[in-house]
Amino acid sequence: MPVKCLLPLLLLLTLFTANVAAQQATGVTYRKISNTRMGNVLVTNLNNHEIRMSDEAGNFMIKASAGDSLEFSKTDYTPQRQAYNGYAMVVYMQPELKLGEVRVVGQTKRQELAEVMGSYRKQGTFYNGKPPALSFLTNPITGVYELFGKTPNRAKHFAQFAKKELELSEVDRRYNRTIVKRVTGMTDSTEVQRFMEYWKPSYEDLKIWAEYDLMKHIQSNYTYFKKNGNRAPELPKINAPASLGGPGPIKIKKP
Repeated sequence: MPVKCLLPLLLLLTLFTANVAAQQATGVTYRKISNTRMGNVLVTNLNNHEIRMSDEAGNFMIKASAGDSLEFSKTDYTPQRQAYNGYAMVVYMQPELKLGEVRVVGQTKRQELAEVMGSYRKQGTFYNGKPPALSFLTNPITGVYELFGKTPNRAKHFAQFAKKELELSEVDRRYNRTIVKRVTGMTDSTEVQRFMEYWKPSYEDLKIWAEYDLMKHIQSNYTYFKKNGNRAPELPKINAPASLGGPGPIKIKKP
């Protein structure tokens, strides 16, 4: 067969192979031991780190190649992993077992901060250093004390500190090494730490982001980090004012 005829065939074979290699895995998620479809299940391809979510009817579609491992997760359900074999998938989500209430010795940060605020109230601080306007009418002495007393001022500063600490704790709870490694595929702890210092969501962001939103933002910021994160940002150039000799770098003369 002439070489000219072989080239188109080779091209078609290459395109066919590429199409087979990069398929769209499809399937449905169900609740375990039932015919109830389960929506809003997070689907992650652990090989190419693609992330999707099943729709309200439990249907999902995600880019995958035969042999890729897919992980399915949802709050209050045990994560499931299945290998994609090229056919439509059926995934059953197992509810997590809920144990009876257990009394844990020790305190959470929220409990500790609340305890300190309680001690301020015992010292006569009733409004955490922020008396409402009408308090001066109902109890003038308490209102003045809350506004100018040392203890109310300390309580006010502590309340601000406590609010910030609780917000930081919530950010650290959701944005952690585990989720960063899962989304980015990074395994080096030092590199993970560098990325987490490079980008960190705010508390205000996380208040409106679902888990899927957080993972998509991690993914997009990691892509930017790989392109730019290894380079130190350029420092702005400072030109000398006219009084020091006009534009150009500032020269400092020895006395």
